[in-house]
Amino acid sequence: MKSLRYPSSLRLRFSLSLVFTFGLLVAEGRAQSAAPVTFTIEADKPVAKVSPLHYGLMTEEINHCYDGGLYAELVQNRVFKDSAQTPVHWSAVKSGDATAAIALDESKPLNDVLTTSLRLDATAVSDSGRAGVANDGYWGIPVKSDTRYRASFYAKAAAGFTGPVTIAIESDDGATVYARAEVPRLTADWQSYSVTLTTGMATPTDKARLVLTVNHPGTVWFNLVSLFPPTWNNRANGNRIDLMQLLADLHPRFLRFPGGNYLEGDTIATRFQWKKSIGPLTQRAGHPGCWEYRSSDGMGLLEFLEWCEDLKMEPLLAVFAGYSLKGEHVAGPGLEPFTQEALEEIEYVTGDVSTKWGARRAQDGHPAPFKLTYVEIGNEDWFDKSISYDSRFTQVHDAIIAKYPHLKCIASIGNEQPAKKRAHSRKPDAVDEHYYASADEFFTKSVDYYGKYDRKGPEIFVGEWAAHEDAKIRPWTKNARQQPPTPNLKVALGDAAFMTDMERNSDLVVMQCYAPLLVNVNPGAWQWRPDLIGYNALKSYGSPSYYAIQMFSRNVGDVILKGTFGGLPAGATAPLFYTVTKDTKTGVIYLKIVNPKGAPQPTVINVKDAGALAPTATALTLAGQPEDTNSLDEPTKVVPVASNVSGIAPAFTYTFPPYSITVLQLNAR
Repeated sequence: MKSLRYPSSLRLRFSLSLVFTFGLLVAEGRAQSAAPVTFTIEADKPVAKVSPLHYGLMTEEINHCYDGGLYAELVQNRVFKDSAQTPVHWSAVKSGDATAAIALDESKPLNDVLTTSLRLDATAVSDSGRAGVANDGYWGIPVKSDTRYRASFYAKAAAGFTGPVTIAIESDDGATVYARAEVPRLTADWQSYSVTLTTGMATPTDKARLVLTVNHPGTVWFNLVSLFPPTWNNRANGNRIDLMQLLADLHPRFLRFPGGNYLEGDTIATRFQWKKSIGPLTQRAGHPGCWEYRSSDGMGLLEFLEWCEDLKMEPLLAVFAGYSLKGEHVAGPGLEPFTQEALEEIEYVTGDVSTKWGARRAQDGHPAPFKLTYVEIGNEDWFDKSISYDSRFTQVHDAIIAKYPHLKCIASIGNEQPAKKRAHSRKPDAVDEHYYASADEFFTKSVDYYGKYDRKGPEIFVGEWAAHEDAKIRPWTKNARQQPPTPNLKVALGDAAFMTDMERNSDLVVMQCYAPLLVNVNPGAWQWRPDLIGYNALKSYGSPSYYAIQMFSRNVGDVILKGTFGGLPAGATAPLFYTVTKDTKTGVIYLKIVNPKGAPQPTVINVKDAGALAPTATALTLAGQPEDTNSLDEPTKVVPVASNVSGIAPAFTYTFPPYSITVLQLNAR
């Protein structure tokens, strides 16, 4: 992901074929059909294998992707380190004739990691009033009916105060209490307290807060105040269910983590330090992020790995390689401690319990090692003005291969960057290429971009890519923040066009992942657009590009078939973007077609040497007007429609709607 500081669940609406035909006629009525073309599939001549890791996920802490997003913690600034001056996202609660004040206090640390506590001074409290603290969450605390929340906190009290403390989820104005519990007694020493808060019948809302109050005068210190809703697989420090479902529905094969700029940090000191992200939450202070807010480190190294486990993805681990965003870099002897850190990180991921860090992983709750095939060395190191990546890559690469010779190393600089910046002293197993371009630029690029690549070179990992609407408004510019955070259908068409080229060349493009993946759409919550999945505290949705990717990732075979357009004028470019794959176990052929134009495209499809085809096929179609999009208010305005197609034969005619992405599933009889 390029920093601002540098230029740089499928909802299928199943319909009868009659309904689909009617929709197609309406579409054709908007524009005159283009001249018919032919498309020939050579079904018995696979040209290459499809990489089993082709479709994956990439995330980093941007747009409140983890905190305030996938990571299900609802309390913002839970360890009071988001600001050194004031307890941001916390406020004093006073009712009746109560008086109270709150402040950050470093004189009462919980431990040597969580050194800042929140002090509540309740100076006047009576039966008619209460005093306390409230947290506003990540743009609100979400409330749903009949839901169990896990609340916990550390607290200690000054002499003379023993409790109780009431903890509740309330409306913003305190008029409605959705759930409440009581901790009867505090002590003069730090203690951990946990309760279950259960809501009754309630209208879903995010206009709520978490409140901790006392009804007697006294001083109380709080730390690590936490509130979790139900999580995916009921993990104690887990992920948000609706977002995990959206991700699961993409059928991802791998996860690239911990992410782009988030790996490097603005400075070496503020990089993602994996050792500070493991173990109990009491040992995680968090760290400054590079996208205008602080990371809690609740999404730590083991949580990334468990995320992979939950969605049956393979980890793709990126390790720090001595360069940070503001230009700091270390090489040679100075890089040695970071190289050792990378080797220890790999041991944490893959080592058995007889190893130091494998034993630590087991201590953290996961004795079994994780599978690891690829390690990426650094991130977007083309920004390094010292041109030191070749030496840094070589140093880290050699250390990794010496200890883990089975691993494949990815260089963070790909062929889209100048040759002098790339790694050349060692041949990478793969190179990471990043593409952010307008939909129109992707239409031009995707005709045969990767088909021209040298197959003798390294594998290609397209670790970040996404289309956007306007070439004049790039994602990293301030003007982009004036646009919606998620893309429209035109952008999805550009994304799909690029995917046809990557999939058609997936013998070479062995992995690819869209970025950014997630965005909290509240004003002030996001820094980059367009993004694949949008959400607030309560709701979420997939963009048109999300459904385009879902159509591709869920409908792909294991071999690539040759496809050829005919009936074109001499020198003309095919009017449609395509890719064809086949599942050799089932015989199913997946034909994916992108029509970016405003006219229907009638096409004669010849399927050569396929054997007997079933007379009925399935069509999955994403179509509409270019400006159509999804949002929190209209989450499924643009979604794929499934239909049956009859008359399938070795030669049949199909008309692809204007502005559409289509997957035809041709079945063996």
